[in-house]
Amino acid sequence: MTVEIAIVLVGLYVGANIGANDAANCIGPSIGAGLVRLRTGVVVVATFVVAGALLQGSAVAKTIGKGIVTDPLGELAVGAALFCGGILVSLATFKRIPVSTSQSVVGAVAGVGVAADLNVDWSQTLNIVGAWVICPILTMVLTYGLYRGTLFYLSRTKREPTVRKVLGWLVLGSAAYAGYSLGANNLGNAIGPITALDKQVADPQLLTIVGALSIAAGTLFFSKGVIETVGHSIIPLDLPSAFAVQVSGGFGLHLFSMLGAPVSTSQAIVGALLGIGLVQGIRTLSKRKVLEVVIGWVATPTLAGVTAFGIYTAIMAIGS
Repeated sequence: MTVEIAIVLVGLYVGANIGANDAANCIGPSIGAGLVRLRTGVVVVATFVVAGALLQGSAVAKTIGKGIVTDPLGELAVGAALFCGGILVSLATFKRIPVSTSQSVVGAVAGVGVAADLNVDWSQTLNIVGAWVICPILTMVLTYGLYRGTLFYLSRTKREPTVRKVLGWLVLGSAAYAGYSLGANNLGNAIGPITALDKQVADPQLLTIVGALSIAAGTLFFSKGVIETVGHSIIPLDLPSAFAVQVSGGFGLHLFSMLGAPVSTSQAIVGALLGIGLVQGIRTLSKRKVLEVVIGWVATPTLAGVTAFGIYTAIMAIGS
């Protein structure tokens, strides 16, 4: 029973890391544009994270739990996967770098699957990787079109102050939508591996609720550093651009959540920010920050998989 409790606690640790690192992608653009206060933003996102996780988090949880490794996972395998996934995101959060919790957990689950000589569905895994590629391209294109359309309308309207006031409310609404999508897509990263255990360690409904609350807690208490990176360090934002980024990023996450594909919140939002860069001019982008994020996208699942493989192999060797 002690091992089972420890596994649930590690899952909640992963959930807190999701909130700490990925909430920035929902509200960072608004805070960076000076449109929303930090405390207001994180409270809104945390609230809607819980709603998204509870209402639509099950599809991705099923993919993480049963779609990558199709055999039941043992307690040590689940513990190793969750620990590796969580610790890598913790390190990135400490360095204020937005990384993908989805990539970290997917890589770790695949790594322990290989180490435990279980059946890894590589076709499903490749489908997930394909979603990682498509998602930022989709959000980039959507943001480009939405931002240009908004700027065009503002340049033609005679009621610009009124329109901008409405946009201000829409920015907060788009942050809420992005938070909802974050919860829907990332709950599975916290509790999905636990549902893959060969025995039930907690009531599924209670596990879902506690997992959702752990993401909200990470959002409320540990998200400030990465929010500043997303909001200030990649590209300067204003009201129309913040609105376009958050709507497009939220839509990308929501779409793949309904498809059951765990995608990167960071990729979705950074892709959207690149869409703003295409409109404003590529020189407005911080190429150094973009490069750091892209390197993280490649390194995260690889490092998570290798680390999880090594830890699980070492545990089994010591145990024998």
